[in-house]
Amino acid sequence: MSEQPRSRRQTRAAILGHLLQSGGMFRPPLAKAVRLSEASLSRILFDLKAEGLIEEVRRPAPYFGGPTALVSLDNSVRLAAFELTGTHLSVGVGGLSGELHFAERLSLPKMPTVESVGRVFDDALQLLRDWTRRRRVRLAQIGVSVPGLGRLSELVNPIIPCDIALVRGMFGEAFAGVPVEFTNSVVAHAMFHRCRTENYPLDGAHLFVFVGQGVAGVWVDDAIEADALLPVELGHMVFGEGGPRCRCGHVGCVEAHTSLPALAELLGIGEPELLQLGDDWVNAIAIPWRVRQELRRRLFRLGLAIGNTLNAKPSPGVVISGWPSLLAVDDRQALIDGIDASLLGGLKPAQLSLAFVPPSSGNDPNSALTFAACCLACRGGMPAAVVEAA
Repeated sequence: MSEQPRSRRQTRAAILGHLLQSGGMFRPPLAKAVRLSEASLSRILFDLKAEGLIEEVRRPAPYFGGPTALVSLDNSVRLAAFELTGTHLSVGVGGLSGELHFAERLSLPKMPTVESVGRVFDDALQLLRDWTRRRRVRLAQIGVSVPGLGRLSELVNPIIPCDIALVRGMFGEAFAGVPVEFTNSVVAHAMFHRCRTENYPLDGAHLFVFVGQGVAGVWVDDAIEADALLPVELGHMVFGEGGPRCRCGHVGCVEAHTSLPALAELLGIGEPELLQLGDDWVNAIAIPWRVRQELRRRLFRLGLAIGNTLNAKPSPGVVISGWPSLLAVDDRQALIDGIDASLLGGLKPAQLSLAFVPPSSGNDPNSALTFAACCLACRGGMPAAVVEAA
């Protein structure tokens, strides 16, 4: 069956998407990746370069007589990012390659409400507006990530109270004409790892699992569009009637056992101290034998949740990001055993690829910044009004 023709936006999006994920490509492999002749690619690259979206820099030829001009995204493009977590709201400005030029964190109240979270967003917008005006920076895209955001929580988020419609209005007033997109935090983290993790372990369709202040998953495919990444709240899978109360209001969720706050409580330290240690906590904190056994029991439960999710929708691979990836192989085996105990037919390496990638908690607003870059790429770098009219 012949391939469906692509629109101009789709073709430009394919080019920008490959550049975003690769960091830069020579023309021949780029033309092959996006299924264009080199002549057609050259015409589009001419337009993208004239619009300030890409640049070509000289690099040593990959082979004798090969190309020397590497096509990459133009870092003069400026994006803004807002990343909401359980304790604060981060705001930042960066480029298409992920470098940050400005970043601030604003604390949330201990008991946040829709009104108080709205005020924090208002303060963050004021900071961003002042910074961009002083430096005469023109934003090409704003990306906003919110924990638990989904089609059933667009009005009031059940995890962190946030009226998305109200916040959208704030952005419209403060940055009229600048495209703004919202997404679930796990989608932003998945995009961050796919685009920023060197040698990301899996290609094609897979389940990405994020273990941070929350526990969630997202179905990933080859596309970089946010709409193609479907969140799944596996962290709110309830195991039995007992257990700790989860922030979603239920009792016994897997998130209440395996999130960063739950890990901090198990280790006997505060969550801020755990976050301050970063990835070094695994070496800095001595874990007694009994605590390690409980840690493994919780990892086994997380594995059960992942296995149950794969039973509902089979996938050829799983990538896990978060604190479990820092543990020794013996400790991580408990998570793998949980998947094996739950997954129909058991865990067979030939049928399911399983990989761990470093945690991305605490690096906000980098995940939201990557999401903003993906949004820009997905519309082919074209003005939002032009895309909507197409």
